[in-house]
Amino acid sequence: MNGIVKIKENYEFKRAYSKADSLVSPYVVVYYRKNSYGNVRLGITAGKKIGGAVQRNRAKRLITAAFRGCLPMIPAGYDFVIVARTRILSVKSTTVQTSIYNLLRKAGVCDSSYDEKITY
Repeated sequence: MNGIVKIKENYEFKRAYSKADSLVSPYVVVYYRKNSYGNVRLGITAGKKIGGAVQRNRAKRLITAAFRGCLPMIPAGYDFVIVARTRILSVKSTTVQTSIYNLLRKAGVCDSSYDEKITY
């Protein structure tokens, strides 16, 4: 797997919000959808409700670090848009990683045979 390709275009975010499936945790909302590109693409949003620019950037860094920890368990060919929620600022990246991993397992996207490989 080549890593994460960033989703940057507004129409791609809108497509995820309207056509993708979603799951919710106290820290993030994950929208996921199969793509035809053959790689994993990730878009992250953090609204003004999170706080100022420093808090929003911290939330995005937490989500990126947590998603990278889950990346080996995700098969190629999916788009993910992850929306930060306000509680994300009070936790560490390991908690966010566990939350994202559990959501992906619940969705059936994440391969559960890697349960022992995730670092908490």
